[in-house]
Amino acid sequence: MSGERYNPRESEPKWQKIWDDAKSFVTANDDPREPYYVLEMFPYPSGRIHMGHVRNYSMGDVVARYYRARGRNVLHPMGWDAFGLPAENAAIERKTHPGTWTYQNIEAMKAQLKSMGLSIDWTREFATCSPEYYQHQQALFIDMLEAGLITRKNSKVNWDPVDMTVLANEQVIDGKGWRSGAVVEQRELTQWFFKISDFAEDLLEALDTLTEWPEKVRTMQRNWIGKSEGLRLLFELEKSDKTDASSIEVFTTRPDTIFGASFVGLSPDHPLTTALAANNPGLAEFVAECHRHGTATETLEKAEKQGFDTGLRVKHPVIEGQTLPVYVANFILMDYGTGAIFGCPAHDQRDLDLARKYGLSVIPVVLPHGADPATFEVGNEAYVDAGNIFNSGFLDGLSIDDAKKKIAKHFGARTVDGKVQGKVEVNYRLRDWGISRQRYWGCPIPVIHCEVCGTIPVPKKDLPVRLPEDVTFDKPGNALDHHPTWKHVHCPQCGGSARRETDTMDTFVDSSWYFARFTAPQADTPTIPSIANRWLPVDQYIGGVEHAILHLLYSRFFTRAMKATGHVDISEPFKGLFTQGMVTHETYKSQSGEWVNPTEIVIEATGDTRTARDLKTGAPISIGSVEKMSKSKKNVVDPDEIVATYGADTARWFMLSDSPPERDVQWTEAGVEGASRFQQRVWRLVNESIEIAKQSADTVSTNDASDALALRRIIHRSVHGIAGDIEGLRFNRAVAQIYELTNALTKALGSNLGQAQRAAIAEGVEKLTILLSPMMPHLSETCWEVLGKTGLVADARWPDVDPALLVDDEVTLPIQINGKRRAEITVAKGLASAEVEQRVLSLDEVVRILEGKAPKKIVVVQDRIVNVVV
Repeated sequence: MSGERYNPRESEPKWQKIWDDAKSFVTANDDPREPYYVLEMFPYPSGRIHMGHVRNYSMGDVVARYYRARGRNVLHPMGWDAFGLPAENAAIERKTHPGTWTYQNIEAMKAQLKSMGLSIDWTREFATCSPEYYQHQQALFIDMLEAGLITRKNSKVNWDPVDMTVLANEQVIDGKGWRSGAVVEQRELTQWFFKISDFAEDLLEALDTLTEWPEKVRTMQRNWIGKSEGLRLLFELEKSDKTDASSIEVFTTRPDTIFGASFVGLSPDHPLTTALAANNPGLAEFVAECHRHGTATETLEKAEKQGFDTGLRVKHPVIEGQTLPVYVANFILMDYGTGAIFGCPAHDQRDLDLARKYGLSVIPVVLPHGADPATFEVGNEAYVDAGNIFNSGFLDGLSIDDAKKKIAKHFGARTVDGKVQGKVEVNYRLRDWGISRQRYWGCPIPVIHCEVCGTIPVPKKDLPVRLPEDVTFDKPGNALDHHPTWKHVHCPQCGGSARRETDTMDTFVDSSWYFARFTAPQADTPTIPSIANRWLPVDQYIGGVEHAILHLLYSRFFTRAMKATGHVDISEPFKGLFTQGMVTHETYKSQSGEWVNPTEIVIEATGDTRTARDLKTGAPISIGSVEKMSKSKKNVVDPDEIVATYGADTARWFMLSDSPPERDVQWTEAGVEGASRFQQRVWRLVNESIEIAKQSADTVSTNDASDALALRRIIHRSVHGIAGDIEGLRFNRAVAQIYELTNALTKALGSNLGQAQRAAIAEGVEKLTILLSPMMPHLSETCWEVLGKTGLVADARWPDVDPALLVDDEVTLPIQINGKRRAEITVAKGLASAEVEQRVLSLDEVVRILEGKAPKKIVVVQDRIVNVVV
C-alpha cells in the first residue's frame, strides 16, 4: 500500500456512492442537536459549472463539514434559480421548450456538482421553475397583496424593443439592453410593485445589527436605500405665456447653499417638462434623447451633463430682484424628491458641469476652514467638504448644519401661493420594486382581470397557475399574451369572462425566499413556521459581491413581508454573509488578435521569461493580463477536465489555499500541480505512519518523552488554530496550518522512535485526517480506511484539544547589547531575573563582547527581552 500512489479517479466515485448510500448528508428537521444552516447562492442552470462555482461551493462545503464534525445538525441544501430570459432565448434559438433546455442543464450541472463531493442534502433540491415551487410563491403573492404590501400602478419603465420586456435600470448599459444591445425606450406601463419603500427606514437601521456582514456590503445597501434629510422648497415662477404654473417645488439636501443658486433644474419626466415639450419640438427631442440613454444611476453619473433652457425663470427666494433660469437636465430623476432641484454649481459637481457648459454663474458659498474669502474660487471641481457659510447674507459665518437649520426656519415662516415655502422632509433613494416582466418563462402573477369585479387574486385552491406547455415563440413579445386560450378564464367571483394577468414575476422574486423553502421543501404551505424559525436566519450565506444590493436587499424585504403575513417570525434572512473573490486566469491572443484557450497553448519558461506558442502549429502566442475567467476571452478552465486529471480534492484544495477567500484567486497550472503533490505527500505520510506503528515496542529513544511532547503541542495547536480559521472563514490560513502540521509529522518520522513518539505520530496522523476532511474529503476517507478506523471520517467528531498543550512553557528572549540585537536565549517562562542574567552572561557572544569586563547594567523584561549595557 505504501508504495502505491493515491488514485483520486478510483477513490472519489467510491466515496461519493458510499455517502449517497448511507444518506450521510440528509438532514432531519426533528434532530435535537443545535442547528446550523450554511447556504451558497444557488446557481442559474446555464448548462455547465465554472471555476467560480467550484470556489464558492468548496468554501460552503468546508463550513458545512466542519460544523457537522462539531456536533451541529447542519442544513446544506442545493437548488436551481431556473426561470429567466436566457432559457427563453435559448428555446427560441434551439426551437425547443424552455423547460426542456433548463432541466437538461440541471441534470448536467448536478452531475458536475456531485463529482465535487459536496456534503449536500439533495433530498431538498428544487428548481424555481417547478410548479411545486412557484405555486407557493403565488400563495405568498396573494398573502402580500391582501396585506397591502403590493400595489399596481402606472410607471415609466425601460423597454427593450428586441427582448420585448421591461428592464431594471441596472440592466440598461449605455442606453442599451444588457442582453439584446438594442436602444432602450421609455414607456409607461401598468406594473405590479412590491412596496419595499415602506420598509426603507427599517431596512436601513437594521444594517447596524448585521455585524457578520462585510462592511462594504452594508455600505452599498445604505447608499442604495439613500436616506437624505432635506427641504421641500417652493420657487415662485415669473409669469410666462409658456405655462399657467405659478411655482416649482424642489427638493434639496443643501438648503444652506441657497445664496449660491444659479438655476432650477427639472427632470425630463417632470409634469412641467411634459407640458412645455408639447409645444416645443426642441425640448421634446431633448427629452426623447434623455430617454434613449436610460435612468440607471451609473449611466447618468458617466454621461455628459446636458440641459435645455425652457425660457422660464423663477424668483430667487432670498435675493430680492434676482431671477434664475429653469433648465431641464438629463441627470435629474423624477422618482427622487420632487423631480426638481435648484443648482448650486460651486458645491455640486453635476451642477457645476452643467453651469460650465451653459455659462451659468458659479458662486461659492461654503468657505473651507483656513481659506481666504477674498481669494477662494471654484474651478472645475466643486467644493463639497466642510467649511463655514459666506457670501450668504444672514447665514454668513455659520456652520453647514447650523445654516441648514436657520434657512429651514426662515422658509418655514414664509408662503408662496398660500403654501408654506419650505418644509423639512426625509427622502429615500429606494423605490418600490417593479416585478412585472413581459415574458413567458417566469412565475405567473396569480391575478385575474374582470370587467365587472376588477382585478382580483386567483383563489388559493386553484393554485398553481401553471404555465402552458404548448407555447410558441414565433411572434415577438410575451408568448403568454399570444396564447390562444391560456389567458381566457372565468371570473372566480361573478363567473363572467375574464383575463389572466400575462406578466410574470421578476426572477429576483424566486431567489428572495428560496432559503426559507429549503427548510421544508415538501410542505403544503410556503413554510412550516415552526421549522423555518428554527433554521432561520441562515447562519452562513456565501456568494458573489455582485449580488450585494438587489438580491440581498430584496431578500431582506421579502423576509419582512413573510413575517407580516405569518410565514416566518424573523426579519433578517442571513445572519452571516461572506462574499468571495473571483477566479482569474491569464489571457492569451494569437498573432491575428484572436483570443486563445489555455488548453490550446504551451507555456515555456527560461529564467524569469515566459513565452507561449500554439500547441498545434507552434506559432507564437502573446501572454496578456490576468482577468476574470470569461467565455468571451476564452481564459476559462473546465472543472470537468480538472476533476478528470487531478481529482476534485485537488481542485478544492487549490481554490481554498492560494489566496484569502475574499480576494480574487489566479488559477495556474503550477498551483494545481502543487495541490496534487500535497495530496500524494499526505498519502505517503499516512502509509509510513502505519509502518512505524508496527516497529518493535521495546525500541529505545533518549528523547522519546520530550520529542513526543513537542510534537503533541504542534498537533493540538494545529487543531485549535485550524478550527478558529475555518470559523473565521480564513480558509487559506487553515490550509497553511495543515501544511505546517504535515511537515512536522513528516519530519518526526524515522527509525529508532520511542513508544511515546510513535503514539504522538499516530495521534497526529489521525487528527490530520479529520482536519483535512472538510477540504479533501475523499482523500481523508481513504486515509481513514487504511488507518483501520471504523465508520466514515465524514461522521467523525472534530478532535478534542488538551488546553495544557496550548500553553507555552518556554520563551525565546532576544539579547540586546547597547541596544543592538546580538543573540537570543530560550528559557522557562517566568524564570527569575537573576537566573536569566546568569545564563545571559555565559553566552559566547556576550562573553566575547564583554572581554572579561563586568557590564554596567543588565535589564531583564520578564519573558520579553534582555538589555545588556557595557
